[in-house]
Amino acid sequence: MANFFKSLGDHKSLIAYKKAMCVYDGAVFFTRRFMRPGDRTTGQMEQAARSVKQNIVEGNIDGATSTYSNIHLLNIARGSLGELKEDFEDYLRNNKLSQWELNSDKCECARRVCAQHNDSDYYIKAFEVRTPETIANIMIVIIMQCMFLTTKLYESKKGDFLKNGGKKEEMYRVRKNYRDNTGNSNIAREPEVEYGSNEEELPF
Repeated sequence: MANFFKSLGDHKSLIAYKKAMCVYDGAVFFTRRFMRPGDRTTGQMEQAARSVKQNIVEGNIDGATSTYSNIHLLNIARGSLGELKEDFEDYLRNNKLSQWELNSDKCECARRVCAQHNDSDYYIKAFEVRTPETIANIMIVIIMQCMFLTTKLYESKKGDFLKNGGKKEEMYRVRKNYRDNTGNSNIAREPEVEYGSNEEELPF
């Protein structure tokens, strides 16, 4: 018998989740190193970063029974990324620090390097010897890349929903196909993302 409550796979294998872990661990490192303990913004930034990865996890799990829930939670993750990016931009502005222009050498270098690394340990080690200005700018780059990946995943799930419907419709198709002795199974997959191969170092 067909299993229409099929697993969408291990969330830890999703590139979007791996990048979300980099966002979370990087945000926690930054707030606890450079911001006041107990500050309201500190808590909000850590909560926003946690929301990103948790909603990707929950969306992947709930997606086994509800396509709508999967799409909805991915959209919440995107909103949390936007909120966190704004917080890092506010930090730079309020502390009279510079935010890198998108076409600057430092930003372009960071974009290339961050596209190659989805392991948060890499960033924590790199952050140990960098200034808060540099770290905040690198975090903005990581957040933007996580936003891109999460949006691609969101669009993939939404497209699959528009094409194949939700779980009730899938259950109906499975029932009909069973009667007709045919099979039809469509699962949205995480889009592949091409990464560079240049092993540069993050800018200082």
